[in-house]
Amino acid sequence: MLRTHGRYDYSAITRRPDYSWPGGKRLAIHFSLNVEHFAFGEGLGNDYSVPHPQPNTRSYAWRDYGNRVGAWRLLELADAYAIPYGLLVNTELYDYCPELIAAFSARGDEIVGHGRTNAERQVDMDIDTERACIAEATQAITRHEGKAPRGWLAPYISQTLDSLDLLQEAGYRYMMDWPLDDQPVWFRTRGGRILSIPYAHDLNDSFEAVTRRTPSSLYCANLIDQFDEMLSESVPRPLVMSVVLHSFILGQPYRLRQFRRVIEHIVSQRDSVWLARPGEICAHIESLPAGIVPGS
Repeated sequence: MLRTHGRYDYSAITRRPDYSWPGGKRLAIHFSLNVEHFAFGEGLGNDYSVPHPQPNTRSYAWRDYGNRVGAWRLLELADAYAIPYGLLVNTELYDYCPELIAAFSARGDEIVGHGRTNAERQVDMDIDTERACIAEATQAITRHEGKAPRGWLAPYISQTLDSLDLLQEAGYRYMMDWPLDDQPVWFRTRGGRILSIPYAHDLNDSFEAVTRRTPSSLYCANLIDQFDEMLSESVPRPLVMSVVLHSFILGQPYRLRQFRRVIEHIVSQRDSVWLARPGEICAHIESLPAGIVPGS
């Protein structure tokens, strides 16, 4: 028999109990904006081409563009269309540019844990180091926001065998690292359960732009097709569509110009969908009776 993770059981989406989102909506959409900080001259980082030797000033500056320009551009876009964000935060940003996170927090966006920095990955850590990383990030968010974060996405979507146990022990109620479903699913941990909320792996702007080099017009057309198809499919069953953004990628002017078409297409049907923060999706799932959501 093949080795398995033991975190969840198989469940066919067409054979599950039905439920709806608030207001009888059938499709929930969350916009998850990654704001990230990187060490200069060391550690990990994205690059459009073959990475240069350190110090890779070109790549560092490109990513820092997201904090200096791109995130502010995406904030203005969200204000213009009344779009809520889940803001996935590297907590080193609280030291580097605290006014950036404060601007999103002030408009009611949810602050989601995203590690300390994207110059490191949890998979490279031993269990004590990973536990300390989660604790430091959690404490930073709690100190600045006045409340603990409910959700987590690992830098590089990179977990260890212990990550889910450590997150649940640290008080996290959901994570978004496993792209296994179009509905939330409860995972087992050694101390209880933690919810998996859908987070796009396939239509992730970072993968599309950096790895696949998908043209912005095609990427945005794909997002519109994703929305239209999921809206249709949500009639017989509730679904979650995630729109994954990175400030240094979708915050580029030419990409934002195309992405505006996606936003306008979605908000034109605002009455038919639930534009939610990921924590709101978690809270709704927690309110449902046992036996409705896989793993409950």
